[in-house]
Amino acid sequence: MTLSLDSIAVPDIHPDAPLTFRKARLSDIDAIHELIGYWAARGLMLVRSKALLAETIRDFHLVLAEPHEGRPGGLGGVCGLHMLAPDLAEVRGLAIHPNMQGRGLGRQLVAACEAEARAIDLPALFAWTYQQGFFEKCGFTRIEKTNLHPKVWSECQRCAFFENCNEIAMYRELR
Repeated sequence: MTLSLDSIAVPDIHPDAPLTFRKARLSDIDAIHELIGYWAARGLMLVRSKALLAETIRDFHLVLAEPHEGRPGGLGGVCGLHMLAPDLAEVRGLAIHPNMQGRGLGRQLVAACEAEARAIDLPALFAWTYQQGFFEKCGFTRIEKTNLHPKVWSECQRCAFFENCNEIAMYRELR
């Protein structure tokens, strides 16, 4: 069985499945694309092409659900840390499987990105989001888009929604 919206479907993984956290591999691209596509079809995040996912695969942290009680295993969640400048990285592509919501996986994936950022002595993170409250719980604060690093805008200009962006900019100091 799958959960679907239009033509976007994700496996019906068990919400209590045992979990494994790890960095993404090239073999994960289809599952990442599927999960991000599921939420993008609902208007809750931006779609990412498989080519872009391949190009940035080293950015992503995953949580995998093991097969459990007759249901298949699968991708429980994904979140990326994308370097933009020597002093800033973006937390991006955060998506949690609909069956895995409410287990703290989003916070754990953001924490994994933060730990990676701290390990390389990065001073700050930012995120574009429609979920301001979630990122506030992760220690981010809302900032005006005009206060963002110029490198952010070079990335934004490639977005189909650049002219009509309604995402919220969130920022977190790490030092």
